[in-house]
Amino acid sequence: MMARIDASDLAHRLGRQAEAVCRHYLSNGRRQGGYWQVGDVRNAKGRSMFVRLRDTPKGPAGKWNDAATDEHGDLLDVIRESLGLIDFTDVVEEARSFLSMPQPEPRPAPSRQGRAPAPSGSSEAARRLFAMSQPIAGTIVETYLRKRGITALHGTGSLRFHPRCYYRPEDDGPTETWPAMIAAVTDLGGTITGAHRTWLSPDGSDKAPIDTQRKAMGDLLGHAVRIGVPGDVMAAGEGIETMLSLRQVMPDMAIAPALSAAHLAAILFPLTLRRLYIVRDNDPAGDGARDNLIERANAAGIEAIVLSPVLGDCNEDLRLLGLDALRSGIRVQLAPQDVARFMAIAA
Repeated sequence: MMARIDASDLAHRLGRQAEAVCRHYLSNGRRQGGYWQVGDVRNAKGRSMFVRLRDTPKGPAGKWNDAATDEHGDLLDVIRESLGLIDFTDVVEEARSFLSMPQPEPRPAPSRQGRAPAPSGSSEAARRLFAMSQPIAGTIVETYLRKRGITALHGTGSLRFHPRCYYRPEDDGPTETWPAMIAAVTDLGGTITGAHRTWLSPDGSDKAPIDTQRKAMGDLLGHAVRIGVPGDVMAAGEGIETMLSLRQVMPDMAIAPALSAAHLAAILFPLTLRRLYIVRDNDPAGDGARDNLIERANAAGIEAIVLSPVLGDCNEDLRLLGLDALRSGIRVQLAPQDVARFMAIAA
């Protein structure tokens, strides 16, 4: 009978030889200061994954993070994924074999058989990021949305929270981690094709104090963040907060934040759709998206009705003018039959 495996002890022993482990199993990478930099845990070429080579106040040697996919782990995971091993006993055997070798004596890591690595920014990377996140209830995502006047959070399973989502500055500065709201971008069939990240301050009071507070990844064209099940009527607009604000006064209407004016103009229509409310932002880009979407909807036999804010967008109306003002402003723009069907009754 094999002695009981102490995975944490084995990972610690590997950490003491972190650089040798990386040279052996992540041979496509290279050392950058106190880190080993490589494409991913499966030994792809690139530089999105960082392995800590020595103990620091941020954590022990051997811990790694992939900025593209938000995957993280220790050197046992590196061994498993780079070699394509399935059974943990095989990982342990390989680790013990490595630790018994004279060090450092690098040899090429065998090619991995099995799942291909997820390219940075791909749909697969987006799916992994969403899967690694958690529901928003009780998290700072909920705090952030409530600070923006958004309390109707039923049916928001397409939104999740990641406590330490990687952010890479545009000036190639060091990668940072911030809490983030993660939104799943899906096609009409509900398959996740992309993800949208909104980085938040640690207390959820606002967005994070970084240069680019929102980024999308994956296949976005034609797709959207979908909240609610569309029937013959739905609403589409740009921002997540904008569309959730509309839900404060129309809680049963399906909404589809498309994340940008360009993607709003290209959004795909469900087969059942007969009337589309276009929630525009009050800017030139919003005007262009509105015009393009009206033309596409009409060509598909769908009635298009524009909902315009008083200020910059519906969330500004909600926060600065109040719920009653938003309700009144939207009510007069709806088709009469949809007022009774979708409009929330004022308290």
